[in-house]
This record gives sequence, C-alpha cells and structure tokens, in this order.
Amino acid sequence: MNPQALLIFTMSLLLGSSTVISANHWIMAWAGLEINTLSILPLISKTHHPRAVEASTKYFLVQAAASTLLLFSSMTNAWFTGQWDITQLTHPMSCIMLTAAISMKLGLVPFHFWFPEVLQGSSPMTSLLLATAMKFPPTVLLILTSPSLNYTLLSLMAIASTALGGWMGLNQTQIRKILAFSSISHLGWMTIILIYNPKLTLITFYLYSLMTAAIFFAINITNTLKLSTVMTAWTKIPSLTAMLMLTLLSLAGLPPLTGFLPKWLIIQELTKQELTVTATVMALLSLLGLFFYLRLAYCATITLPPNSTNYMKHWQTDKSVNTPAAVLTMLSIMLLPLSPMIMTTP
Repeated sequence: MNPQALLIFTMSLLLGSSTVISANHWIMAWAGLEINTLSILPLISKTHHPRAVEASTKYFLVQAAASTLLLFSSMTNAWFTGQWDITQLTHPMSCIMLTAAISMKLGLVPFHFWFPEVLQGSSPMTSLLLATAMKFPPTVLLILTSPSLNYTLLSLMAIASTALGGWMGLNQTQIRKILAFSSISHLGWMTIILIYNPKLTLITFYLYSLMTAAIFFAINITNTLKLSTVMTAWTKIPSLTAMLMLTLLSLAGLPPLTGFLPKWLIIQELTKQELTVTATVMALLSLLGLFFYLRLAYCATITLPPNSTNYMKHWQTDKSVNTPAAVLTMLSIMLLPLSPMIMTTP
C-alpha cells in the first residue's frame, strides 16, 4: 500500500477512536465509529485477494448495521427522555438496542459470526488491529452506559461468548481463526464483570490486547498461519517459538504469567458479589480455551512434523530482530508481580 495512503488511514483510525472516547453526545460517538469503520476497510482489502475483499464487505455490512442500530437506540432515548448525553441512556428499549449494537460491533455471541471470517481474510497486522484497537471504542461506550444496562442479558451473553469461544476454537487449524475465537472468549470475561467493576473490564482489555499483540507479531515474523506451518516454525527462530509458547499459556490464564491476573481478579470480584455459581461456570469454561492454547503451544515447540523428503532447515529469518515483539512478549509473561500496583490504581 502507498505509504501516504497508509498514513492517512492510520491517522483516521486514531481520529475516530479519539472522537468516540472523548465524546459526550451520541452523534459524535456515532461519527467516530463511522470514521473508524471507513478507515479500516482499505487496510482489510489492501491485498486485493478475493478472501480479503469478501472480509472487507462482511465487515462493512455488519458495522453499518451496528452503527444504524446504535443511532436508532440513541434517537429513541432522545425521543422519550430529551437526553443526547451518553451517560443518560435510561429508556429500557434503548438500552437493549444499544447492547445489541455494541455486541455486534465487538463480536459478542450471538452476533459473533462475522468476526472469525473477517480475521481469516485479513493480514496478521490488520487482524491485530481488528482484534484489539477496533474493539476499544465500543468497549468504552459499553463502560459509559454500564449503569443503565440489563445485567441478566449481559451475563447470558458473556457466558455464551466464553462457552462458544472455547468450543469453536477446539476444531480450528487456522491460527487467525483460533485467535478470533480466543477474542470472543475474552470478551465474555470482560462483559461478565462490566456492571460490578468497569475498571476491571478495562484492565482485562489492556492485558488481552498486550498478549494478543505479542502473538500476532510472532506469527507475522515467522510467517505462520496454520497449525501445520507452526510445526516447522521452530527452525526459523527457536527462541521466539519458545517465547510464543509462554505467551499462549499466558493468554490461557495460567499462573504465574500475566494472563492469570485478569481471570483471578474477575473470579475474586464475582465471589465478592455472591455470584459463586457464575464464577465457577466461567472458570470451568476457561478450560476449553486452555485446551486449544495448549494444542497450539504443543505444535509450536514440542512436535516435529513427519518429513518424507530432505530439505534445508532455515535457522534464521531474513527479517531483523523485532523489538516490539520482544517487548510485548516479555510484558505478556512477567507482569503478574505488579498486580498489587495494578489493583490499587484509581
């Protein structure tokens, strides 16, 4: 892609996200989401591959429908209450429509169908944007309106997302699809605690973005997109593949890695709110995700593929050492000791 065009689209993404985050009026938030959608479409379809064009079309249709529903929700609320302020969403029908609109934008169950397909059709770096940065503005809107939302509906969607993200990831062989279902599962964890502790939702989102970025950088460097190619990736950069295994286990939530922190805090908060059954169900459903992360880690570091023909091993890649990948990987593994500081931040 032309560097000037890439710069324009990147700046537009920053502008759209900043507009949503700083907005008080529903029309401003809607405009920011639209800028985001229009900025990411050329990045999805930049390879001109039929699958990429299909992914960008699906993304556009889903996001347009979600934006329409969000605008309709805010207009209904303004019609009944006279309020355009984001934090003053009080009409029950508006709250339900907004929950549906934001869920569609994020990819929460039952509006998740588009997300794995769009990620599969995008390049690894665009997939990273879709799984992390593009989900931040809708998450902020969800947090701002959280006092007005229906907790029963959110809980059902959160448990369904965690369950489906785990179940559907079990049978996948494409890494981007596995990470898409991982994203759906993590969204369930963020949503379940939204009403009780919005700050914890943000912490979970930040740590999830950190770990996902480390994994996408690793698969971009080693150019591995399927489980079968992960098995041969150890010949390129053995140290990076070993660190990839630890990052995957961190994303699964195993102690003493960074990913254990949000799950631990969420289960602790749910128990404090006397939602022991919900906490138990969420903890059990996270085992499904653990299985496919372990399978990915096993393929990356422990399995050797059957070689019927002799071929030259590639002991290093053409690319230079990637500093962002190294920094993100270390943060994805070693942040758990900082948990007291994270818990005490206002």
